[in-house]
Formats: sequence, C-alpha cells, structure tokens
Amino acid sequence: MEVQIFGIRKSSDTRKALRFFAERRIKTHFVDLQARAASPGELRRFAEKLGVQALIDRGSRRFAELGLSAARLSDDRWLQRLAEEPLLLRMPLVRQQQRFTVGDAEPTWREWTGR
Repeated sequence: MEVQIFGIRKSSDTRKALRFFAERRIKTHFVDLQARAASPGELRRFAEKLGVQALIDRGSRRFAELGLSAARLSDDRWLQRLAEEPLLLRMPLVRQQQRFTVGDAEPTWREWTGR
C-alpha cells in the first residue's frame, strides 16, 4: 500500500496524516504544495470524487485575504484558482489508488489500512 499526501508542512492536519501513515509503516509520497503546486489534473481527480467545494478551505487566512467570500466562480475556475493558490485548499489531500480524502479523515484512513 502506498498513499500520496498533498499539503504543507505547517499544516497540523498534514503533519497528522504523515504521522498516521508513518506509524503504520505505510509508504507515503508527500507533495509539498508550497514547493510545487498540485496540477489542475490532479485537483480534478479529487474534485470528481469529492466535489470542488469540498476542496476549498473557506476558513483559511488566504481565502479571506483574497476576498473570495462573495466569489461565485464556476467549478473549472475554482480548480484553476486552487492550482494557482494552494493555500486555498483544505489540507491534506490524500490519495490511495482510486480513493480520496480531504482534510483530517482518520476514520477513513483506518478503513483503508485495516488498522
């Protein structure tokens, strides 16, 4: 089993996900969104499973700084914006084959690992 984790090291939920899988000796591939943004195609995979709105962190500081609370953007435009501004994403984004989670989803990760 291998999981891919998208996030930033400053995020406590991202650190929690990394720790969760490390404690279970599950191989992880970490993508630091501050060093390398997620591709629009990768974000689209998450959006197809979870919906674009589930990816947006409306409580983030960056969301407020950009004044997006009144924004009415199409899903495609949101995906483009999320690719440009990774701090707008709810973190972490975790993928294991064709299974996806966003945010702290420890109960789901436990199901995946059987532990």
